[in-house]
Amino acid sequence: MVKSKLDSIYRRMLITRFFERGWGKPENLQRLFQFRKIISQRSTCFPLVPKDYPVEIVKEEKSPDCIILEGKFLTPLELHLPGIVPKAAQDAHFQVVLPNKWNGKTKPMCIHLAGTGDHFFWRRRNLIAKPLLKEANIGAIILENPFYGTRKPDNQVRSNLHNVSDIFVMGGCLVLECLVLLHWCERNGFGPLGITGLSMGGHMASLAATNWPKPLVLVPCLSWSTASTVFTTGVMSQSINWDMLEMQYYSDGKYRERLSKMVTVIDDAFTAGQTFIKNFNQSLIELKKDITYTKMMQRGKISGIEGNLEKNSDDSNSLTMLMELILPKPSSEEKIDITKINWWEREALQFMRGMMDECTHLKNFSVPKETSLIIAVCAKDDAYVPRDGCTSLEEIWPGAEIRYLDAGHVSAYVLHQKLFRYFLVDSGMMNKANHPSVLNLLI
Repeated sequence: MVKSKLDSIYRRMLITRFFERGWGKPENLQRLFQFRKIISQRSTCFPLVPKDYPVEIVKEEKSPDCIILEGKFLTPLELHLPGIVPKAAQDAHFQVVLPNKWNGKTKPMCIHLAGTGDHFFWRRRNLIAKPLLKEANIGAIILENPFYGTRKPDNQVRSNLHNVSDIFVMGGCLVLECLVLLHWCERNGFGPLGITGLSMGGHMASLAATNWPKPLVLVPCLSWSTASTVFTTGVMSQSINWDMLEMQYYSDGKYRERLSKMVTVIDDAFTAGQTFIKNFNQSLIELKKDITYTKMMQRGKISGIEGNLEKNSDDSNSLTMLMELILPKPSSEEKIDITKINWWEREALQFMRGMMDECTHLKNFSVPKETSLIIAVCAKDDAYVPRDGCTSLEEIWPGAEIRYLDAGHVSAYVLHQKLFRYFLVDSGMMNKANHPSVLNLLI
């Protein structure tokens, strides 16, 4: 509970606010929902990206410890859904981190996808890719997320996605872009191949891995079987402009009459719906009580602590600095009678859950070719990615291994970077055996 409380407090410290402009254009959502049925099946998605898809290497730098390449290519999603990807995001940018000399006959390579707020390359390059190269001689491809870093539209502030539809555009881009990069790896003699990511990056890695027709190492960290609970019951829901979403859903018949019929809540719709309605309204109460608290945090040391967390996120001192900022949490004893929630609030929340399940639930996607090469790493007390009421990964992907860390989402990210790297090695990239010093950190 202490660990999940830290997740909630850290979320309130941040100033990111999602979906300030609403759901997105109805016509774009309709195109995305239809395209989801194509890219969620390996037989129809894999042919969308030719094996010789053009990739341009624009820069090469050599240093005593590694070689770094930079490359770019047009995202295939722009070819299949013209005009749906913002201009700034249409070119996919990536870095490749290679050893100066490979050890042995193989050239293992792993794609690293970004979590929420992970802009540019430096964090993944320095915290994961370079240490993996040094520890296990595993190369890395670091792909820039659409809407992040060099792919961020000019009118977007930080990681604040304007529309719910932006999440689905991001996912569609990454699924197809990973196919481009896996083909590029094969053309250049790299292998075995893997894909990983933390938090949102972990879920995007899971989606991308389902469409590769060959065995592929997959290590999704701090994610689960669907993103729906992240935005409806997790602490991230406190960062969503629900007033805007409710207003648009109620006022524009296109969402209710057409789009809502295109999506389906997968996991126990009634029970899950009651849970996230309760959580949603409780979140509103806490947010109203926390206005003064949050403003004070933002005016104080918030920018400094975020910077230190980014630069030192493999250091336990970062967690100590974060804990020092924790103030007494406002009381949240007030309860809401969910039977009195307006019917349009119920519908808007159900629509959000249905959209997220439709486009992100792993039940809607093909099973990876070789599930024995999957190690999913989860935080036991994760308030960002709730697992209650969701189909388990073991049920969706029989043969996959799930390992639980005794941590919350934030503390796992801050303290266990080395462990995430180890699981990638242990999953099949180098076939190392379990080691007691690692196993004693697990539940």
